[in-house]
Formats: sequence, structure tokens, C-alpha cells
Amino acid sequence: MADYKCEKVLPYDNQNGKAEQVEQMFDNIAGQYDPMNRLMSLGNDRIWRKKAIDTLKSIAPKSILDVATGTGDFAIAAQKELKPKEMIGIDLSENMLEVGRKKISEMGLANAITLQKGDSTALEFEDGRFDAVTVAFGVRNFESLQKGLSEINRVLRQGGAAAILELSEPTNPIYKLGYKFYTGCIIPIFAKLMSKDTRAYSYLPDSIEAFPEGEEMKKLLLKCGFSQVTIKKFTFGTCSFYYAIK
Repeated sequence: MADYKCEKVLPYDNQNGKAEQVEQMFDNIAGQYDPMNRLMSLGNDRIWRKKAIDTLKSIAPKSILDVATGTGDFAIAAQKELKPKEMIGIDLSENMLEVGRKKISEMGLANAITLQKGDSTALEFEDGRFDAVTVAFGVRNFESLQKGLSEINRVLRQGGAAAILELSEPTNPIYKLGYKFYTGCIIPIFAKLMSKDTRAYSYLPDSIEAFPEGEEMKKLLLKCGFSQVTIKKFTFGTCSFYYAIK
């Protein structure tokens, strides 16, 4: 199984594997994650999720799995918009899940959305269980990218869709210069003001830079069993959307 550069980018300098380090990182920042997300993306993360969810309307999914659900933002938005009969979100970080469960309860959606601990590279669901699988800003954190994407394919029904949002670097030189300044100078300032774990926010641009985006990601999705893949770029190329049909 091929190795990808993003799998080697780790949040911390210790002996733990990537999955354990990612779990530790998100446990550390769970309380600040939502406001930092809004701030770092300048609110665009909500727009990106809405566009991804709108794309799923064409298959009217009745069962959805949200991988790397974090605090459940995608699961909540998808439940409200698509109204599936089953919505499950999984994540490595129990602290993030607890924040998500609290939000879901306060919104009166506790009976509609289930959040549970789970590993993207070893999904505890049978083959063909879901109509759609979503991942928002989480695939670059997979310990094994190919294994995680293959698992997503496995639990999808034939004709089902994977909707994957991931942060990316702009290709336009001018936009890229502004992006580098923002991620290298501005985000670290936000992190120092709002988070006790500033390493989590230096890991962010490192992992984005190392991720196999665009055509390379499309080739990997096809290799993992998807029959067709569409790529869209949002907000000057700072977010990439992959829509893959099994």
C-alpha cells in the first residue's frame, strides 16, 4: 500500500503513531475548535459544507456516515438539509464528540444523529451499509489515506457517493502568496490567543501542503474503487471538493 507525504506529517514530536497523535491533538483543542474554525476560514467553512450537502441532494441519501465528524457540524447541517433516516458521525477524539453531542442535544436532534468513537481506517460497519459517506477537513489526518478511502468505498452501497471537503493551497501565485501569509502569520496569532495547543495550528498548514490534492487525489479515489470522481475548487482554491461515485 502506497505511502503519502501527509501520513508522515505529525502534530507532535513523540513516538506515537499518527492516529494517536491526531486523537491527542483534537482532545486538546476540542473546547476551542468551533470558534477557531469560524475564525480561520473567515466563516467560509459553513458555505463549503452547504455546497457539499447540496451536491448530495441528487441521490437523496437515507443513510449517511460522517467520518472524522469532529464536533458534528457536517452531520448537523446534513441532517437538517437532507433529513436522512440514519445519520452517524464517527471520530477518534472523545472530547470533540462530547462537544458535538452537547450541540446536538441543545438543537433537539439527539434522536436523529448518533456520534460515536471510531477509526476511519477500520470502520465498524458492514459492506454497502450507507447511501453516502462524508468527510469534512479530515482525510489529511488519516493514518493511512488509501486504507481510509478504501474503507469509505467498502461501506457505501453501489451507486452511493462520497462527498469529501479538504483544505488546499491555491495554485494562482498571487492567491498562494496571500494564503502563505495568512496561514504562516495570522493563524498562529489566533492560535496563541485562543488555544492552549498552538502546535495544532502549525500542523494545519503543514498537513495541507503535504496532501495529494487535485488529480493525484482523484487517481487515488479511483484506485480505491470509485467509478467516477468530480473535483471542484472553492474560495480561490483554499478548499477542494471531491464527489466520488461507487
